[in-house]
Amino acid sequence: MAILINFKICDNAKECDCISACPMKAFFWDAKKKTIKVNEKKCISCGKCVKACTVSAVHLAKTEIEKKQIQDQINKDPRKLSDLFVDKYGASVLDISTLITSEKVFNAKIADTKKLVVCEFFDATATQCFLRSIPIKNLFKHKDLLYYKVNVAKISTLPAKYKITKIPSLLFFKNGVLIGKIQGYYDINHQTEFQEKIAKMLKK
Repeated sequence: MAILINFKICDNAKECDCISACPMKAFFWDAKKKTIKVNEKKCISCGKCVKACTVSAVHLAKTEIEKKQIQDQINKDPRKLSDLFVDKYGASVLDISTLITSEKVFNAKIADTKKLVVCEFFDATATQCFLRSIPIKNLFKHKDLLYYKVNVAKISTLPAKYKITKIPSLLFFKNGVLIGKIQGYYDINHQTEFQEKIAKMLKK
């Protein structure tokens, strides 16, 4: 029996669901090497880690043949880790320069420009799966705009002001005035639908 992790699609976070799901504590965070590890001597092959992994990065091989097949699939996976670490809709902020944490800064950002300003309202305590989230660069190709992320936990007054009922949400501003709003989470499987809503909203 063996546990294999496809780190090409795993964000390798110490908050990994597999760590909490494993009844034998075989999954653990190696603080020194800053990576998820598995103590296979503790593993009882219950498969709970496989079910807990929301991005299907964890695999359980029951035989040496299965282990080789799974490892071959991982090796051939064309995805790469760098693809994960770009800012995405509904996910945690990577580029801190885009993060707005005060209403004063928010008001200045949406008013002091002639460009279209897009603000994503999100809750850092309820961010979505990073792998399944849509890269922001995919949503606004070739568009001249400014994109910011607004942490609603830091600015609790803004959701009520703009009547936001779902998190995450996208708000669009021109000259400091709200011109459109799209609410709710859209993952990578609904990227086309999300892009169409954005395009339709921008044509108004």
